[in-house]
Amino acid sequence: MTITHLAEPEAVGNTAMNISIFVAFVAVTMFVVIRASRKNTTASEFFTAGGGFSGTQNGIAIAGDYLSAASFLGIAGAIAVYGYDGFLYSIGFLVAWLVALLVVAELLRNTGRFTMADVLSFRLKERPVRMAAALSTLVVSLFYLLAQMAGAGGLVALLLNIHDRAGQSIVIAVVGVLMIAYVLIGGMKGTTWVQIIKACLLIAGAVVMTAIVLIKFGFNISHLFGEAQNMISGSADEAVASRDVLAPGAKYGGSTESKINFISLGLALVLGTAGLPHVLMRFYTVPTAKEARRSVVWAISLIGAFYLFTLILGYGAAALVGPDKILSAAGGENAAAPLLALELGGTVLLGIVSAVAFATILAVVAGLAITASASFAHDIYASVIKRGNASESDQVRVSRITVIVLGVISIVLGILANGQNIAFLVALAFAVAASANLPTIIYSLYWRRFNTRGALWSMYGGLISCIVLIVFSPAVTGGSKAMISSIDISYFPLENPGIVSIPLAFILGIVGTLTSRDRGEAGKNAEMEVRSLTGVGAEGAVAH
Repeated sequence: MTITHLAEPEAVGNTAMNISIFVAFVAVTMFVVIRASRKNTTASEFFTAGGGFSGTQNGIAIAGDYLSAASFLGIAGAIAVYGYDGFLYSIGFLVAWLVALLVVAELLRNTGRFTMADVLSFRLKERPVRMAAALSTLVVSLFYLLAQMAGAGGLVALLLNIHDRAGQSIVIAVVGVLMIAYVLIGGMKGTTWVQIIKACLLIAGAVVMTAIVLIKFGFNISHLFGEAQNMISGSADEAVASRDVLAPGAKYGGSTESKINFISLGLALVLGTAGLPHVLMRFYTVPTAKEARRSVVWAISLIGAFYLFTLILGYGAAALVGPDKILSAAGGENAAAPLLALELGGTVLLGIVSAVAFATILAVVAGLAITASASFAHDIYASVIKRGNASESDQVRVSRITVIVLGVISIVLGILANGQNIAFLVALAFAVAASANLPTIIYSLYWRRFNTRGALWSMYGGLISCIVLIVFSPAVTGGSKAMISSIDISYFPLENPGIVSIPLAFILGIVGTLTSRDRGEAGKNAEMEVRSLTGVGAEGAVAH
């Protein structure tokens, strides 16, 4: 059943104040980026900030990179409307981070220099593996960018009371232009400082809002949950009113198909982080393996705390704002956190929280853009096209051109995806990362027998199968909430393809490896094993 909108959405907060806070944030962060970009000529400086950040700084930046618009807007909205099932996004994202840390993060950092492809091609045939890894990085980054752009459209549409698609499309274009500017000017160093500022603002805002919600309910969480259920039950929409938001099943219960969708989503969330290039690339911005481990401690502490806050924020939005008001607002589910801020602290808190959300989007898209552009310039241009003969200045120039092209593409895709739940869109990016990257990363690090054919079959097989299944899924066509609702080619019944594409990629990696006589070079295999476990040689690789 479709949502019944009871009234025409009203303007939220003070438009002039919201715009002023946005402009102030952009001005401050642009000043920081310009200051940080004074020494940004070499590839090492532009791509990984010369490995010059401390573990604490990098840990905060990782949290800033990982806590995207999906974490703040999408998850809070999903909890406000679906309760327990919405919180599964938080659990999945947090467990995913633990998997990434335990399985691949430090080993990748010890082995690579700039990009994920440095690791995957370390002991395999360089050119074909780098090409596959770079293409995968570009696709994952585009999917993630798509989610952030959609979040920008929904957020600013809510705050500026823009309800027509044309106006929201202009907003998305502005975000894309700002993203391009941040990366062109600041490179990784400027992007990292934007992420640090954003992480501090986001977590501080979440702490303040969580504290106010708990105070309103006398620190009685049971009372908060009960009031949230009462508001859901009182919805004018029968489908919403029938939900039990304190128990599993409000979104992924009922039919077998829905339950399989949940398992598929869970696989994508838990396994996706370990294959996200823009998160893994952050480990190259610190000078030593010790600092990489320190950054891990900071990152997981901040990320874990934040996801606990989303539980209170989501149920707080359900209890204090109500599902009808959330779903009828411009931005839909993604409006839950800003509307809760308005309820708690009026237009001032709304403006601040909205600026934080806007900062979240800008910081994440800048991180994605620098990762994708570095991968194209370093892996495709320098290693494949120029066969290792490209100068560092050429790589930086090509990277900057790539940022512009990527920005234009992401603007177009973001306009198409406008209105989708951001957490759901990010889950698709996680599915692509888990399918195309994770099997090859794990096999490269842990399986000596693994070879070039196995890597190519795994990466291309996982990437192509995941993309094809997404295109033919209800997420893209067929439904009223699909990206393209005018046609219906949803032949694949699941919204998230992870349950099919992830195991397939692992299997293809095994089959490809075992059907090839290539056993690699014993010396390279031993060197990679020693270097990945001990970090010997990693500092030199970064410093060169």
